[in-house]
Amino acid sequence: MNIEILPALLLFAFVSSATPGPNNLMLMASGANYGFRRTVPHMLGISIGFLVMMVMTGMGLVQIFDLYPVSYTILKIASVAYMLFLAWKIANASPIRQRDATSTPMTFLQAAAFQWVNPKAWAMALTAITVYVADNGPWMLLVGATCFAIVNLPSVTIWTVMGQQMARFLTNPVRLRAFNWTMAALLIASLYPLLQMG
Repeated sequence: MNIEILPALLLFAFVSSATPGPNNLMLMASGANYGFRRTVPHMLGISIGFLVMMVMTGMGLVQIFDLYPVSYTILKIASVAYMLFLAWKIANASPIRQRDATSTPMTFLQAAAFQWVNPKAWAMALTAITVYVADNGPWMLLVGATCFAIVNLPSVTIWTVMGQQMARFLTNPVRLRAFNWTMAALLIASLYPLLQMG
């Protein structure tokens, strides 16, 4: 295991985790609409879900794409469909005082499962595995996934807090609807790199 690559891996993990993407945009919307405490399961689901996804991908799941190219097409279609559904849910979220008891933020399991259809998560995992893990021994996969989990949690916390702080400005239903529609549009825009891939 080559310890010398750890600083570069941690930097990549931080930059890719902290920059805008589907997870962070949804956390910001959740923080604004539901508050920090109710968004914690969503945050933990992202961090742990990505760790599991990266380990399973690095252990050979990625070879399925090589053996069965149609599986990548299926994943791509599922990703687009689910992201459009989430964008619709964000855009149509009602003000907190108008919500019924069934209105809830994303759960831990939903957030963990979402990593499997998140285009940015796949790009992060595949890049980390091919650039930092593949030629550095089997233990590096676990080290790499752990690095992402450690760096990811503070990153997603920042996005949730930003959303929570924005909630003060979003007490007006018109501003809240504009914010939710903007977040939904940005979530759809985040699909652009996926749609450009063959």
